[in-house]
Amino acid sequence: MNFSELGLVPALARVCQSLGYTEPTPIQKRAIPIVLTGSDLIGCAETGTGKTAAFLLPIIQRLQERPRPGVRVLVLAPTRELAMQIEASFRSLCPVKSLKAAILIGGTGLGKQTSDLRGRPSVVIATPGRLLDHVERGALDFAQLETLVLDEADRMLDMGFWPAIRRVLAMLPAKRQTLLFSATMSPEIEQLARTTMKEPKMVEVSRRGTAAATVEQKAYPVALESKTALLIDLLERERFERVLVFTRTRRGAERLSHILQAREHKVNRIHADRTQPQREAALRGFKDGRHRVLVATDIAARGIDVDSVSHVINYDVPTAPEDYVHRIGRTGRAGNAGQAITLVSPVDELSMRAIERLTGQKVERVVLPGFGGRGEAAPAWKAPVSALSGRGASSAGRRSFRPRRGR
Repeated sequence: MNFSELGLVPALARVCQSLGYTEPTPIQKRAIPIVLTGSDLIGCAETGTGKTAAFLLPIIQRLQERPRPGVRVLVLAPTRELAMQIEASFRSLCPVKSLKAAILIGGTGLGKQTSDLRGRPSVVIATPGRLLDHVERGALDFAQLETLVLDEADRMLDMGFWPAIRRVLAMLPAKRQTLLFSATMSPEIEQLARTTMKEPKMVEVSRRGTAAATVEQKAYPVALESKTALLIDLLERERFERVLVFTRTRRGAERLSHILQAREHKVNRIHADRTQPQREAALRGFKDGRHRVLVATDIAARGIDVDSVSHVINYDVPTAPEDYVHRIGRTGRAGNAGQAITLVSPVDELSMRAIERLTGQKVERVVLPGFGGRGEAAPAWKAPVSALSGRGASSAGRRSFRPRRGR
């Protein structure tokens, strides 16, 4: 099947072809015809399967068919990175330059965004908090709104955005099309979606919580104090091309990136305490290959769209099992093969079992001698990896991880 057979006009089909989209993905095959009819839709599919194009392509076509002024489409996303990814996809997919999109996200000044809104965009892509900032300033009018898209609605609920979303919903015309897309969807989210949608059609192309089949998953049992040593060993022993490392906290991301820098790895980090320009620079450096390693918190799990991520390493096991699916979905994208590695300390085993229950997959355990896995004592030289993390570090620990020269 090609894109024309889904009901897309030749101009959009040619754009898809020029971007290398040879045939629609399963979510696109099922969702695009429904969105074109104007029906409400709940779309659930594993990450990296083309959900963004599944709603943008039919939306662009409907905007072209009935030109008129005003904000006609609102897309809400949980993170700045995901909003930027959607806006970039809109620019690449839209063949008509007169159709404009404005992106409203935190971390940047209100001035330019207000100016973009004065340019009369047809599409607004926003995070909930920043959207409400502009609403309170009187910069937005939703009288002409036709379509609302809630992307990654489960993540917005996890991040506490649902009260803001309810405020936004109260401002929108009751007569509208509502589309909800997500890689995972809890029963609570589905119920909330159904209360705000009219007879939505359900499209579910994989079992909820399923990881992409192109991702090979492994877990490395390791003593808690040896996690950093094991990570360094993997990065320096294996030929990993482009690695995304997830930590649970911002402080952990900072600490780990500094340790890797001291080992002369090309690394950057992204988390909520970094400014928007810093986050954008880190993503650019990772995409263009200047940084081999990107250390990130879960803020990046849904906003990094890099087809060539070879490995995802969970330095910390995520608290929510659903976040594991989103993390490892950053590799194995667009049909490419990828590998997900999780460092599992004894205290992480319960969380790992919850992940296996969600995904329905047993993750292979790989025991490496000398890293304290399965009750084995960690060797003394590998234990003091906290030496570079701050106060109280011993001089012996610092010597163990001093930068190597002459590489």
